[in-house]
Amino acid sequence: MNKRLYVDFHILQTVPPSCINRDDTGSPKTAVYGGVLRARVSSQAWKHAMRAAFAENAQLDVGKRTKKAAELVKAQILALAPELDADKLAKKVLENAGIKSDDKGTKALFFMSTAQAKALAELAVEGSADKKQYRDALKAAPSMDMALFGRMVADDPSLNYDAAAQVAHSISTHAVQNEYDYFTAVDDCQAEDNAGAGHLGTVEYNSSTLYRYATVNVMELAGQLGAAQAAETVRAFGEAFLFSMPTGKQNTFANRTLPDAVYVTLREDQPVNLCGAFERAVPRSAQGYAAPSKAALAQYAQQMYSSFAEAPAQSFTVGSGLEVLAPAQTAKAMLDALEKAVRDALAGNEVG
Repeated sequence: MNKRLYVDFHILQTVPPSCINRDDTGSPKTAVYGGVLRARVSSQAWKHAMRAAFAENAQLDVGKRTKKAAELVKAQILALAPELDADKLAKKVLENAGIKSDDKGTKALFFMSTAQAKALAELAVEGSADKKQYRDALKAAPSMDMALFGRMVADDPSLNYDAAAQVAHSISTHAVQNEYDYFTAVDDCQAEDNAGAGHLGTVEYNSSTLYRYATVNVMELAGQLGAAQAAETVRAFGEAFLFSMPTGKQNTFANRTLPDAVYVTLREDQPVNLCGAFERAVPRSAQGYAAPSKAALAQYAQQMYSSFAEAPAQSFTVGSGLEVLAPAQTAKAMLDALEKAVRDALAGNEVG
């Protein structure tokens, strides 16, 4: 029985002038890699965009990360027994579960699924005083995004979930130099003899071809969600990772793009991040950066497979330029094939 199964997602995506992820000074985030400055988009920014994409899909069960966990339980209590004092009961529920809170909410953001909120509400309506039952209710039935991204509860580490997914910080395959846009705004009601601007400002931006990487530990995911839901979740994760984008300054730059190329692998040994393909920054050329980045990724992957790592058990590509690694297909066809491959692999591993 193979007890390891990972799905690796490698994406090359060109983004025009933009500032989709800012630091504390308002500048686009950057990183030095290979001795040169790169554009960077943090993993947190892209995971937030993915969770927003999950929430837009009515077919997906997603949790809520909030300090107002009592409000989630209160809503479920009202649905079960509207005659009860739901507000008081909800606060008591959190106390029984060992989650510290005050009038403003929990001390820290708390990740809770709808099923967990409902289970807690049912215990409250039944009048249970067994604190173990409340803690058990918070351990069971995680939502798919809770299983993917994990949960950390400082008040009670037994309620933690290990994240089944890891998302890397995206970096440009080439060197970048941030630029500044000087802009003015005109006061529509200013006097006719005043030709000056009503506001002056600058916004920093850059443009880049990004290498994006994420991996999902399928066996960890199946252990939390079961085989059938794990396969569906891998597909949902892949779709969100392909098509989501952080929203920073999007009204200013209208920078929403789609990937240039996608490479997805099923591995039975360990995850393999292929960022080493770009340790030597892709040089400026008449071809731009996307085409040589594809060539560098394909060459590096083949090099790794011939020297350090086994070739993937299965591979899929979307878009042109990576056909040497796997035949290209549409994004939908790839996601369909990926879901089936994961489902078949879990069936072979006898995961229920």
